[in-house]
Amino acid sequence: MASGASLGAALLFMATTSAWAEDAKVVQADDPYFKQADATLQTILKLQKNTNRAKNVILFVGDGMGFSTVTAARIFEGQQRGVDGESNVLAWEAFPHLAASKTYSADAQITDSAPSAVAMTTGVKTINDLMGLNHTAKLDSCEDQKTKQVTTLWEMAETLGMSTGAVTTARLTHATPGATYAHIANRDWEDDGLMPVEAVAAGCADIARQLVEMRYGNGLEVAMGGGRANFMPVGTPDIEYGDAAKKLGRRKDGKDLTKAWLDRYGEKGAYVWNKEQFAAIDPAKTDHLLGLFEPSHMQYEHDRPKDKAGEPSLAEMAEKTIDILSRNPEGYVLLVEGGRIDHASHESNAYRTLSDAAAMNEAVKTVLRKVNLEETLIVVTGDHSHTLTMAGYAKRGNPILGISVGVDDEPIYGTDGKTYTTIGFANGPGGYKQPKERPMLTSEETTKPDFVQHSLVPLSSETHGGEDLGIYAIGPWAHLFQGTVEENYTFHVMNFASKIGERLKAKSQQ
Repeated sequence: MASGASLGAALLFMATTSAWAEDAKVVQADDPYFKQADATLQTILKLQKNTNRAKNVILFVGDGMGFSTVTAARIFEGQQRGVDGESNVLAWEAFPHLAASKTYSADAQITDSAPSAVAMTTGVKTINDLMGLNHTAKLDSCEDQKTKQVTTLWEMAETLGMSTGAVTTARLTHATPGATYAHIANRDWEDDGLMPVEAVAAGCADIARQLVEMRYGNGLEVAMGGGRANFMPVGTPDIEYGDAAKKLGRRKDGKDLTKAWLDRYGEKGAYVWNKEQFAAIDPAKTDHLLGLFEPSHMQYEHDRPKDKAGEPSLAEMAEKTIDILSRNPEGYVLLVEGGRIDHASHESNAYRTLSDAAAMNEAVKTVLRKVNLEETLIVVTGDHSHTLTMAGYAKRGNPILGISVGVDDEPIYGTDGKTYTTIGFANGPGGYKQPKERPMLTSEETTKPDFVQHSLVPLSSETHGGEDLGIYAIGPWAHLFQGTVEENYTFHVMNFASKIGERLKAKSQQ
């Protein structure tokens, strides 16, 4: 039997805890942040797994688009539209499934775009600067180019009679689009004029030629981007720029590969090089479309409206490509790359980095309006990151490209007494060598399109970053993207969801 003292203590404890329980109400239940997060939870609880076969697979790659770039682009895109940037949501951020991708290559902590693209298109990691070859291949080895090839999902799809495409704002022969169709011992071998004479003599084909002569199925149905110079005979004046310096054809074999494309595909093939020709293409009457809109890379989105001949946007290219590919009842596999996000970061020019990321957002939104997500898997990711950082204690709503201004509406200064921007780069052309002093900055200056963000280490070109990045997915089997995975895992989900490998194996056994 309990003593009077212990019984009294117990009753006092019960009374106290009862009072606590009555007082512990969720008083913040009407707080807008609380309600928003709870609504997100309820949406996620209602999610159903889509286990249909993915008839179509679309891989979006924002070249160089790490988490910091996505965050900054989210704010930039919202502020450009006059809405709250911090709470803004990019199209792919609304996707229900997300994984983190480990991007190191087979020989480097920090990958370049070639092996990272190979990882996603073939399912294996390889070494820096190689495309379509396994990790045992050696750089610049023509023999390994012939004997150590790996098969891409695009080649597998073509073998099954599916349609395929690759569109980019970079050169069509650049690392990411090239990894859908090319097998090359050096990613720089975009045309034969860039190859060692020994490799050419040994019968190794350059990237541009491999595109036009792709031997799987009947080749890519749609290929659009920049890179005209790699397809034209050496010394040929560019059709848009004439004899302007550095705007000449580069091919030493004398081939006009745009003509070779038209010869291969006949009356249902087309080649376009400007916006007017692009707009005139009838998707219902075109089976194979080659678009080359610049001698090198296409214009940055900010500069595109000023292009003399006119260029389609990434969204417009993606839309027309789907109109062509979707005619095939067997389905399609498509790569859409925002290639110049990467280039602007290499220049430490955050304005163009973020405006090109916003252009890719428009492309994703356009595609979402066109496809049936019950049968189309969409994956949005990057291939590697950059050294872009967001730092300081800027107030909510501060211009993302502006100087850091605190919640007290006063500029924030470094220990050198100078203002600094929210966005910077760890290295790059914005670095200042001592004894050169860092200048005092104003938001009027730093928000201009041509401003070069400051960086810690001075380099002629900013480098890639090595941290993980996001894989955002929606559609059949998108729920397989979860946790932290290797970059080459992306291929395996796309292959599994579409059953391309399974069907290819069954076909080979017939």
